[in-house]
Amino acid sequence: MRRRVVLVVALVLLLLVAPLGAYAVSLRVQYSGEPSARTRNHDALWLGHAWVDGRKTAADVTELAKRLDGTGIRDLYVHTGPLEHDGSLPLAKVSPKARWFVDAVHAAAPGVRVQAWLGDVVQPGKDPGMDLDDAAVRQRVVASASAVLGQGFQGIHYDFEPVRSGSPGFLAVLDETRALGTTLSVAAAQIDPLWQLHRIPIDKWWSQDYFRQVAERVNQIAVMSYDTAMPLESLYGGYVAKQTKLALEVTPPATDLLMGLPAYWESNPSHWGHAETVSAAVRGARLGLGASDRQNFGLALYVDFTATDAHWAAYRAGWCSNS
Repeated sequence: MRRRVVLVVALVLLLLVAPLGAYAVSLRVQYSGEPSARTRNHDALWLGHAWVDGRKTAADVTELAKRLDGTGIRDLYVHTGPLEHDGSLPLAKVSPKARWFVDAVHAAAPGVRVQAWLGDVVQPGKDPGMDLDDAAVRQRVVASASAVLGQGFQGIHYDFEPVRSGSPGFLAVLDETRALGTTLSVAAAQIDPLWQLHRIPIDKWWSQDYFRQVAERVNQIAVMSYDTAMPLESLYGGYVAKQTKLALEVTPPATDLLMGLPAYWESNPSHWGHAETVSAAVRGARLGLGASDRQNFGLALYVDFTATDAHWAAYRAGWCSNS
């Protein structure tokens, strides 16, 4: 009896370990080779709320412009929310210095586009949270987006999490926001890499087809290619390479595609700081891009208030340098 139990346990372990081992090997292979791609000047940077609530000064904008100089960063996603669960936004309360910031950036860094980063947690993954299937909620979201455009922003960047793969409400709010006639970008979930993971009700991955549907509705799509649970830098870099390839396959030519860079440190089961590095993400994205001549491809650093000099150096050396 004991022998049979041991045999069953061994078989179960084999069925679990063998596929995971094969997957790890495939990611390591994705990370091999010598990348040649460099910035196409379509990069972006997520900025925290301090830029629009009065905590930042003109001197900070000057330093920010120096950071951007010599990089491919042409878009700033500035946290201007969060939206209320009903889609509304108390503008005067949350972003009283927005107009000042937009004007200051345009003076210090001409050619950089400033977009309002709006979002909230959404149902059914988060409860309480925003219900994007509710037409009245979506109407208030679009009204909030229109209001921040009145503060001088040149686009809307949505970050709703966790959007479930196949969500019709998310597609609807994108369609309805497009009627504003402004640049529309989104922070996107990772694409299901294997095993129909998007069907697992943890709202972590999108199917490749749903990613395509989202990308068709926006001007820019930025993949949140971090918090992957990868334990090794090489596996994380391979994962980013794979995500880049999957996204390239379905992103329309007219839509900018950006891959996120983890410019922050955490060490937990979903994000191992020693593995998820900016340098690995940059190299992985370059390998995934390969010899593609797609010009509207970029990298997006998340996020300014945790990014260190080392993060910026890794981004510059890996992506912006011609050496």
